[in-house]
Amino acid sequence: MPPNPPKSSVLCHRLNTAPNTSSNNMMIKKQQQQQRAPIPEAVARYHTHGVGPNKCCSAVTQEIAAPVSTVWSVVRRFDNPQAYKHFVKSCHVIVGDGDVGTLREVQVISGLPANNSTERLDVLDDESHVISFSMVGGDHRLSNYKSVTTLHPSPSGNGGTVVVESYVVDVPPGNTKEDTCNFVDTIVRCNLQSLAQIAENLARRNNKSSSACPK
Repeated sequence: MPPNPPKSSVLCHRLNTAPNTSSNNMMIKKQQQQQRAPIPEAVARYHTHGVGPNKCCSAVTQEIAAPVSTVWSVVRRFDNPQAYKHFVKSCHVIVGDGDVGTLREVQVISGLPANNSTERLDVLDDESHVISFSMVGGDHRLSNYKSVTTLHPSPSGNGGTVVVESYVVDVPPGNTKEDTCNFVDTIVRCNLQSLAQIAENLARRNNKSSSACPK
């Protein structure tokens, strides 16, 4: 085996419907066979990551009973992740004005193996509903962390949204890939469940406001 094996491009799975999955990576066809709501090809391409021998990747999905536009209004706010990420104590933009390349400094709550992180906005696509950021500094153990979040309409046709958040990260020394993915999956899953609650409440308020307006 060569000393530096080439990176492989894989589509991460470990989706939220199965808390205890046995593998980090799986090709898209097998993933789609296992999921009741397959990820569209146009969305799946954003969640294909290059993974080397000391990296791991995973993805979590969340269905939300709110329109894509409502969910996106929360997710796209790179300057305000604490709106739905409860592990974030505060956030300050240190470079930029919210466009691609903007840097933010995030302070996390106590009890986590981290104090802060500096994060760069890599993608913000309002048309395709894609946002991606990378951790580029800070006091934490998630080296070379990169996250991609996409939104697409629920295939059930009920006007809801499917959120997919995937990531790739270095495995910290002394940890296994499984340990690392389990830890990050838990954080991401909690964030998306919080996002669902906030977006659904916002959608209900919007519906009430619309119905109260005189015609």
